[in-house]
Amino acid sequence: MKKELLNKNLLPPLAAVLIFLVVIITYFNPLIEGKRLQQDDISRYKGMSKEVSDFRKEHHEEPLWTNSMFGGMPTFQISTLYEGNLTDYIDRVLRLGLPIPADFVFLYALGFFILLLTLRINPWLSAAGSIGYAFSSYFFIILVAGHNSKAHAIGYFAPVIAGILLAYRGKYLAGGILTLLFLALEISCNHLQITYYLALTALILILALAVQAVLEKQIPRFMKASGVLAVAAILAVGPSIGNLWSTYEYSKYTIRGKSELTSNQENKTSGLDKDYATQWSYGKSESFTLLIPNFKGGSSQEALSTNSAVYKALNDNQVPNSRDIIKAMPTYWGDQPFTSGPVYVGAIFVFLFVFGLFIVKGAVKWGLLAATLLSLMLAWGHNFNGLTNFFLDYFPGYNKFRAVAMILIIAQFTIPLLGIMALSKSFDAETDQKKTWAALKWSTLITAGICLIFAILPGAFFDFSGSGDAQLKSGGYPDWIINALISDRESMLKADAFRSLVFILLAAATIWAVLFKKIKAVYGIILFFALLIIDLWPINQRYLSKDNYVSKNKMEIPYEASPADELILKDTDPNFRVLNLTVNTFNDASTSYFHKSIGGYHGAKLRRYQELIDFQINKNNMSVLNMLNTKYFIVKGENNIPTPQVNMNALGNAWFVKEVKFVANADSEIVALDNFDPKMTAIVDQRFKETAGKLPAAADTTATIALTSYKPNELKYESNSQTEQTAVFSEIYYEKGWKAFIDGKPMPHFRANYVLRAMNIPPGNHKIEFRFEPDSFKKGEKISFASSILIFLLLAGFMAYQVKLILAKKE
Repeated sequence: MKKELLNKNLLPPLAAVLIFLVVIITYFNPLIEGKRLQQDDISRYKGMSKEVSDFRKEHHEEPLWTNSMFGGMPTFQISTLYEGNLTDYIDRVLRLGLPIPADFVFLYALGFFILLLTLRINPWLSAAGSIGYAFSSYFFIILVAGHNSKAHAIGYFAPVIAGILLAYRGKYLAGGILTLLFLALEISCNHLQITYYLALTALILILALAVQAVLEKQIPRFMKASGVLAVAAILAVGPSIGNLWSTYEYSKYTIRGKSELTSNQENKTSGLDKDYATQWSYGKSESFTLLIPNFKGGSSQEALSTNSAVYKALNDNQVPNSRDIIKAMPTYWGDQPFTSGPVYVGAIFVFLFVFGLFIVKGAVKWGLLAATLLSLMLAWGHNFNGLTNFFLDYFPGYNKFRAVAMILIIAQFTIPLLGIMALSKSFDAETDQKKTWAALKWSTLITAGICLIFAILPGAFFDFSGSGDAQLKSGGYPDWIINALISDRESMLKADAFRSLVFILLAAATIWAVLFKKIKAVYGIILFFALLIIDLWPINQRYLSKDNYVSKNKMEIPYEASPADELILKDTDPNFRVLNLTVNTFNDASTSYFHKSIGGYHGAKLRRYQELIDFQINKNNMSVLNMLNTKYFIVKGENNIPTPQVNMNALGNAWFVKEVKFVANADSEIVALDNFDPKMTAIVDQRFKETAGKLPAAADTTATIALTSYKPNELKYESNSQTEQTAVFSEIYYEKGWKAFIDGKPMPHFRANYVLRAMNIPPGNHKIEFRFEPDSFKKGEKISFASSILIFLLLAGFMAYQVKLILAKKE
């Protein structure tokens, strides 16, 4: 009995896991050798989180605030450890201790495998399909970029859908527990955009199942499953409530929240500005990259061969170092500003998806089709403004996310899923041979026909010039290079179209062979496993190969101090800011690695600070830079060597002003900064008039205020004055957490100069303190811990129940 149980229930999944490990470890072999994948965003993460991680090591607590970028901001979406969320331990087990990012690819495969098993698909076919799904090009491209939280969240996308579908099949308990577990893990990954797309996919599938329930008069069953899933979803939020609560509070004040400024209203939403949200929009024709990887020229920096037209043109014009030049050519001619590579789901999967539209029946098919189409259309962004603007204006939460092309992860999920469902059905011995053969012919004709047309006549549809070609010309590219580049773009499309055509024909031939009993289904599964690997592996190698690895030390210490950094680091002043003009200031994390930066790198900076950048800092308003205590500028010196310049007019950590000027609103406040002396005047919104109180008394030339102790989450000052004074602090105002105290007693403070803190200080000697203590974090951690314990108890109870059932069957 034990041997039978092992062979039937445990052996296939264990074998599948072993297959995943072998394939993934082989691909990521340099990780096993001790190297690390060079991930730009991880290097930036280390830069932006350096102050946080150093503080955590020294003080063994979470600072929750950092002054290392954009003048200061919460760390909720940078680096905060939520120890109350215990589901992290389950996540570690599921990742099997694999090195990053191999562990994420393992989650891709494992999650999809769980889904396919719940759909009762042969475990060996499920294993093959899961590897194919895991090797989707975009899933690897984001690893090179360092989008680890995104990859992590994608890993739990499929098993959440598994739990939902299981519940609607009548397996209420199992479906509810599966949804609870994996949704809790999904939310814990802290990539809300992926979780949002998961919710959208789930909603579409549930709507399709609701229609089916009405037609089949199964509404009570549908409602019961929906109730179970609603409870599971609520409980799944619990372990991450600390993060979600803090993030929700914070988001209202970031560029993801509504601006108080009234200009440019046609471009604004209650979240991101429309042009910012849709900057990365997929072109309509670019959607063919799902089928043909180099349809739009691959990445923005693609390597060409010595057989390329560009190489020949370089040699004909006797350009030196031709081989080096062709290693990074701008072959991409799509609509996005730039790209690291195409979204290629696989020619085989696209073919199988079309095949599935013919032979798969039921609500799930229609839900997957609807989700796929919506994903494609929303990915077009500003290329399909009607739908995009509708979602940005009216669909809850949609305008909080940028890079609309990311929604193609839905298509990357739905296409392989329906494809494997179709393959499973065609391999079924009881399938209708005649209808399946007809479906096979039509799906082959459609997909192979598209590839054949583009392989033979691509010039009939495109001229292969891109929107960025004008910039190439202005950048010094001669016409003969651009013409050669256009020729290579056409050749790349032809080659990959022919490549996809071959894989479609081989896949169709395999189905035909199984369908007409030329080979056994098991050999068909092996062939598909091989075809998927042969198709997808080389495409991923274009963007993630052995050349992308560096030493472990390089990733652990991503930035070297420049001579300017070294000189500034000798300054013993604990708190001042640096403006680095030798880098892309507001898209840079290297400065944050060493200093408290005026700039930085983050997609959810405070909106008011972004507006300060747009309206004042970008105009070189020295009054604003002085009030931000910008003590040093880093500029290019001789031989372009970074050199520090001391700003003698920086106002320091705090100062007393002689007057408070009240203004009507945010518009007036930002304009008032155009021409004012921050040392003398504080600009304050009239909403703070009651807190700010009366204007300061007569100037006290002997009054002093100075910083005495610095921590990112705790600032201490001492003041001395003969009369009440208004102090302005060169610290960013954020009302959801910063608390002010005078001599240990809580005191109100208010916003001044659009982004800074200000406070009325009574006469005499006083100790002033600012502490960052957001209630959302403290209370949220307690709720997270309690929710985690509840989930663990439910999981333990479910497992005990399953063991009891197995033992009962054995008897």
